[in-house]
Amino acid sequence: MERGLAKNSMSAYRRDLLRYAEYLEKSGVSNFPDVTATNVSDFLVALRLGDSAHPALAPSSAARTVIAVRGLHAFLAKEGVMTTDPARSVKPPGSYKRLPKALSFTEIEQLLAAVGVESSSDISVLMMRDQALLELLYGTGARISELMDLTLDDVSTLSKDLPILRLRGKGDKERLVPVGSHALSALDRYLVRARPALASKTRPESAVFLNARGGKLSRQSAWTILQEAASRAGLAGKVSPHTMRHSFATHLLENGADVRVVQELLGHASVTTTQIYTLVTVDQLREVYATAHPRAQTRSDT
Repeated sequence: MERGLAKNSMSAYRRDLLRYAEYLEKSGVSNFPDVTATNVSDFLVALRLGDSAHPALAPSSAARTVIAVRGLHAFLAKEGVMTTDPARSVKPPGSYKRLPKALSFTEIEQLLAAVGVESSSDISVLMMRDQALLELLYGTGARISELMDLTLDDVSTLSKDLPILRLRGKGDKERLVPVGSHALSALDRYLVRARPALASKTRPESAVFLNARGGKLSRQSAWTILQEAASRAGLAGKVSPHTMRHSFATHLLENGADVRVVQELLGHASVTTTQIYTLVTVDQLREVYATAHPRAQTRSDT
């Protein structure tokens, strides 16, 4: 809370520390001053191996958990609860730098077209909401939690003359992101034609995106909306909210956007995080090499 972390981050750290406390209890350690470096390193091994109660964690997830444990012990040592910091020498596991999964622009179009807007019936009210949500996910590169936290005040100044959206990201940091014409039209249609019908069903709610009962749309419901559209578009199993964010960044860079501009749009604290999107696949390397290098292929005599 002192660092201004997002609620989702705090929830993740809470789960990590509860798992650590459970592990210590099973290991016979009931007081923090009794914890040793071996306990902490053994906990890391347990994270990677998993057990009947917990699945094995990937290196990135295990690293986050160890970082939470290291933060806890550093705090306890600073506060005088412990005389030493047993976690200080335990390093988080390294994770492989994987390429983000991104959809092609054709697949993005198929996905967005899978949500239709037809009549003024109740089902089309939800369709207008869903289309606005998906258009904004791809059109702004926002995290799903950022769109769920959007309020009417955040979009009150949005217009064709000033298509700039204010988003609140990790650490409660605000950033301004341009909104393209397609996303702007979808959002305007939802706010004018659909949201009033949803909002009338319950007490006033300031959130932009509402559920069928008029309450704030949850992240889980937004995930379901995206999955259903992906299924209709023939993209089942390939799409998550973060896929849309990856696609946003990848397509910008492929079309010549500067990496530091993309960093600002994504709200990354470091450009290093953004630079992973500049990596290319082996297939892309092979294709460019084959078409661009003058001696990449054998030429037939004429």
